[in-house]
Amino acid sequence: MKDTINIVRSILPLLLSVTIITPVAVASGNKNIDSFSQAKKILHNEIFTSKSDRKTLYCGAIYDDQKKVVLPTGYHSDKYKKRQLKYETEHIVPAENFGRNFLSWREGHAACVDKKGKAYKGRRCASMVDPDYRLMQSDLYNLYPAIGANNAMRRNYNFTMLPSEESDFGTCDMRVENRKVQPPQRSRGVIARTYLYMELTYPRYNMSAQQRKLMIAWDKQYPVTPNECRRAKLIESIQSNRNQILHSRCR
Repeated sequence: MKDTINIVRSILPLLLSVTIITPVAVASGNKNIDSFSQAKKILHNEIFTSKSDRKTLYCGAIYDDQKKVVLPTGYHSDKYKKRQLKYETEHIVPAENFGRNFLSWREGHAACVDKKGKAYKGRRCASMVDPDYRLMQSDLYNLYPAIGANNAMRRNYNFTMLPSEESDFGTCDMRVENRKVQPPQRSRGVIARTYLYMELTYPRYNMSAQQRKLMIAWDKQYPVTPNECRRAKLIESIQSNRNQILHSRCR
């Protein structure tokens, strides 16, 4: 079985150059959800359903079933003010970080042409023609509610420690500088275990040695929580794949 999967992966670029391929499951990852729009709905309606769960990733802002966000006391953002009260779905490992490993993302595809005849590439093209990408993009283990302003400022930047910088969000101690981000302590464990899961699960994604070392340290420093374990069980039942990182920590 493993040999077959490796052969399929090796000829994917050739297949992409000919036609749009039929969806298939990737490695030991998400097997059932190949639509990011669907994944966002499932996340809100089936995963983050209790009051104790309905808090955003970085700042712990609470929100209701209508996605109305209540900002923590002392929170402020000098940028993206229109997105401060907006609920958004964050890719903890940014889609670009694994998407650029797909040929359709980097170079486009014959099918990726708009109504005006202009070719396009990137996320839009990969989402259209590559089922492996769609499954990775829609993996619920990698998705988390976030305040829009935080999501916008984080972009696709890697995480690090920025001890000499000040918070960009007031009392929510999230620091962004030189295309690097230091997340608040409350989010570091979830972030670390998500990065470790994505690398373990999808051959398309690999961290740098420096990023991996940081994630291993945060995983140990900020232990798994009961809510994290409960969500993992829910996601496993929906996606039909186990998060081996969370399974070992929760056990």
